Amino acid sequence: MLSASIETTLELWASSLRDIKARIQPLFTQQRVAASANLFLDGLLGDERRKTGWMRAEAAGDPGPWRQQAILGRGRWDADDLRDVVRGYVVEHLAADDAVLVIDETGFLKQGRATCGVGRQYTGSAGKITNCQIGVFAAYVSRHGHAFIDRALYLPKAWTGNAARMAAAHVPDGTAFATKPCLAIQMIERAIAAAVPFAWVAADSVYGVGDIEMALRRAGRGYVLGVHADRHFGSWADKPPVAGQAEEIARDLDPSAWQRLSAGDGTKGPRLHDWAYCELADLDAAEYDEARAGVWTRGLLIRRNIADADMAFISTWCPAGTTVKTLVEVEGHRWAIEDSFETAKNELGLDHNETRSWHGWHRHVSLVMLAFAMMAAIRHQANTSAPKKTIRMAARMQHRR
Repeated sequence: MLSASIETTLELWASSLRDIKARIQPLFTQQRVAASANLFLDGLLGDERRKTGWMRAEAAGDPGPWRQQAILGRGRWDADDLRDVVRGYVVEHLAADDAVLVIDETGFLKQGRATCGVGRQYTGSAGKITNCQIGVFAAYVSRHGHAFIDRALYLPKAWTGNAARMAAAHVPDGTAFATKPCLAIQMIERAIAAAVPFAWVAADSVYGVGDIEMALRRAGRGYVLGVHADRHFGSWADKPPVAGQAEEIARDLDPSAWQRLSAGDGTKGPRLHDWAYCELADLDAAEYDEARAGVWTRGLLIRRNIADADMAFISTWCPAGTTVKTLVEVEGHRWAIEDSFETAKNELGLDHNETRSWHGWHRHVSLVMLAFAMMAAIRHQANTSAPKKTIRMAARMQHRR
């Protein structure tokens, strides 16, 4: 497939940047605040490796970081309104009825105790328990591309149980402790309420819990959700007999039950694993929502690493007749949010936020989400097989004009 020319990409870049700036203009009651937000976006999209206040200010020609900091702190605007703008923009450019909503979390390494939500907790970003914030995100993944559409800052009980600490970080009154799965359910519900078209939800074992499964069954959405090896599964009715912990079931499978399939292309080609699928039960969708009809299948999907036989276990819910290949492809969409985290941190400063408040985190993250969504839309429109190099080059040229 031919890449779009640099000229075409530059035109897309310029028109897209004007478009998103126009879309967020109504969020700000003062023109100077809107202008600062525009400069903030310019800084995020620029070629500076660090997107700190001083770096963004220097790129904007400001004598200091005060205007850049004000947009995250003192300015009066609602980050949730910006989140909704981002979601609408992503749907407009990347929508597909068979899209997958991917839920995952990422860590933001921090020092001290004052930054909102900070605490000693595990983050995959560092691979250990460390002092950090945790953000839960929802990414929209379709055949047209992928981008974030929602986010939430996780507050440990050490925060929600300390009113003075919450007030000092400007956490909104009434904010209570919510588990990560609870935050995920809220994101799913917001997406459904906004009529975001998607057919599936995918997530790792942090989110493979009953509450999310039931919410998705009631909503008529399929899911592939990671679960722990000791999760109990059982079949019934006319399905082949299966009962026990996921790891036990996998160990007892006949060798013929496994098939080698790709979960999508990675940096080194097809991501091949051995897969097995156990259908557990066929259920009428009306059992969960009287307004729905049709037979859906509850199942257990098992992934086995070719090299070391390490296994992962996935709870599934899908329309009857869905193929194993389809379930594997949906599960493979999870890589997109990992790629999104990496790109947003390395190129857009997702983890370069210097503010300590609740509002500062949500504003910074939402602005990065908007910048990321714009790049995803450009990539889709450019219709190129090697978009990142072309778009980064165009970004640098545009930034230096």
